[in-house]
Amino acid sequence: MPLLSASPRRIGLAAAVLAAFLDQTHKYWMLHVFGIEARQPVTLTPFLDIVLSWNHGVSYSLFPAHETAGRALLLAGQSVIVAGLLWWLWRVESRLQALAIGLVIGGAFGNAIDRLARGAVADFFYLHTTLPVGPLANYVFNVADVAITAGVVLLLYESFFPPPPPAEGVA
Repeated sequence: MPLLSASPRRIGLAAAVLAAFLDQTHKYWMLHVFGIEARQPVTLTPFLDIVLSWNHGVSYSLFPAHETAGRALLLAGQSVIVAGLLWWLWRVESRLQALAIGLVIGGAFGNAIDRLARGAVADFFYLHTTLPVGPLANYVFNVADVAITAGVVLLLYESFFPPPPPAEGVA
């Protein structure tokens, strides 16, 4: 079925599955094939390295959860958010919104798999600068985080530039 004729729901579900699959495949490769733990850091550019960082919390390691109860609380919160996103996906009519929501769901699911299987989320891409722009200038992330960010950017795009309403009499 061509992508343009696929239902928004199918587009969103496909994006979610693809994002989670790419995230988990990349994490497996980095940990078990490439062996990043023994090779780090790998400098790619003056501002991007490949490293292994275990994130026990959420973005920027906020709300760290090293204990089982804390991880369960993070997973419960994440599950509620994903359930809300799935509810939204089932009702959305825009393919772009469905794609965006699917990317966020897939990224969240990829990170949840890590939290369940490893007790923390594996991050690999270390974006950094020596410019005096504050502590948020250094960021470690993974493929799931890229999917989540891309989904949010697409949602913002569509909120600022909504598609035109369909013409009257045109199905």
